[in-house]
Amino acid sequence: MSGHVSGELLTESTRRRLTGRQADTVRRLTVAAVDEVRETGFEGMTVRNVARRAGVAPATAYTYFSSKNHLITEVFWRRLSALPPIEPGSADRTSTAEARAQVTAVLREIALLVSDEPQLAAACTAAMLGADPDVQELRGRIGLTIRRRLRAALGAHADHKILNALELAYAGALVHAGMGYTSYGETAERLTEIAELIVR
Repeated sequence: MSGHVSGELLTESTRRRLTGRQADTVRRLTVAAVDEVRETGFEGMTVRNVARRAGVAPATAYTYFSSKNHLITEVFWRRLSALPPIEPGSADRTSTAEARAQVTAVLREIALLVSDEPQLAAACTAAMLGADPDVQELRGRIGLTIRRRLRAALGAHADHKILNALELAYAGALVHAGMGYTSYGETAERLTEIAELIVR
């Protein structure tokens, strides 16, 4: 499977497959969650308030999302899943410079997924560190998707040690930004520098 996640997975709940109507309810909840975070921040957000904003009964919201961590992690997962696939033929890439450029592009696009919304970016970082089983499930999907995109970008240079180093760099950068040491925009620039050091 390529780094691209099919559109079918965009409507797949952590807990079960969704009908069209259920998928629309989940979409409304994720949109409302982003609006709620913008208004109240992650600390003030509750699944109940998100449900009210989305015009959904709280009990219905909890059918799909076990916690606000689960809901916000779903927001990040959907944005990641919507990224365009890595260009065809990248697995045959042999130029180190080309591989480095592609890896840089992959890391930047992931780092910038929520960079223009600081409240949401901080919420995503906090939510994805949650211990709930549903968050762990989505975190696994997110990690696998990022790894696949990095592997495709590296092409012939996809050594597991390089992949591991890039993954750790990304995870560390995300936490660093989430702690407020740097902005998510600055994080993208730092990841560019790290990619240049690792992919040689």
